[in-house]
This record gives sequence, structure tokens and C-alpha cells, in this order.
Amino acid sequence: MKSKIISMFVSFIIYFFTWGLQAQTLNAQDLHQKALVATCANCHGTNGKGVENSGLPLINHLSGEQILTHLKAYKSGAREGTIMPQLAKGYTDEQLQIIANLLGKK
Repeated sequence: MKSKIISMFVSFIIYFFTWGLQAQTLNAQDLHQKALVATCANCHGTNGKGVENSGLPLINHLSGEQILTHLKAYKSGAREGTIMPQLAKGYTDEQLQIIANLLGKK
């Protein structure tokens, strides 16, 4: 009986510990993704809403697919720009996909 209680206690501790690690991993991934999108806010504003008549494109009306198409065009050099080609080249295709998914109109 005593060994069964100890076994259950150890199982609980292991479960609780691994659950905490999973939660930390998910939070780290979420923070990483939000950090990627936050870099866009410097020019395009929070959630791509930007400032009207600022001269910078408002991107909040674009779908994730449209945003990804533009980002890939900047990265490949198919689309010209002042800073966007340089920025886009600094991201992996996976990171560009994350940015497009999070910023794209739902």
C-alpha cells in the first residue's frame, strides 16, 4: 500500500513537472511569434493598422496569403522597396509564414 502511494505521488510530480515544461515551451513559442510580428509594427503599426496618410502601406486589410506573397517578392527581389527587401531577406520562409499568418486579415 505504501509503495502504491509513493508511486502515485512520484507519477503526480512527474506529470506536474512535465506539464509545466510544456506550458513554458508553448509560451516561448507564442512570444517568439509575437516578437516576429512586433518588428512589423515599427512601420506598419500595431496589427498592421498603421497611420493614415503616413506614406507607409496599411496592411491590415490584406489576407495572410497576400502578405506572404508580398514578403516573398521582397525577399526574392521581384518587388522593389526601400527597406522591405532588406528586412524580408533577414527572415526564413518559415518566419515569413508566421508573420503572414498572424498579421493577415482573419
